[in-house]
Amino acid sequence: MAANSRLTIAAHALAWLALAQRRGQEVLTSEQVAASVRTNPVVIRRSLGDLRRAGLVEVRRGAGAGWSLSRAPERITLLQVYDAVDAQPPFGLHRTEPNPECPVGRGIRPALSGVYGRVEHALRQELAATSIADVLRASLANRRETAGR
Repeated sequence: MAANSRLTIAAHALAWLALAQRRGQEVLTSEQVAASVRTNPVVIRRSLGDLRRAGLVEVRRGAGAGWSLSRAPERITLLQVYDAVDAQPPFGLHRTEPNPECPVGRGIRPALSGVYGRVEHALRQELAATSIADVLRASLANRRETAGR
């Protein structure tokens, strides 16, 4: 089972837009963002479209076209990004009803539902406490640390 990277791609794109903004470049094209993420610009446009619908980025068309943050990176949380890209809960229950005649099958859903609910609650709390500015700060700090090795 592959991990869902939609949140990671969106956070990367937003941090890159925040850094560009800090450096005086108000907009970036999908191609510029895609070069940083090392993915296809179509993937980036889809992700940025989700973020635009959530009010986290804006798009400028025509001359000087590109994407920009719609608010300060300190005011964009990873929880907002997570919700914008429609990330799935970290764990899911069976797609089909387990065997009700089996002692485990009969009780597995209620047994795991509470645990999974608490995990998702903790995940959402952590994401809410982390901003795109925090992600950018940590990314730049990590870059400096790895450059010194």
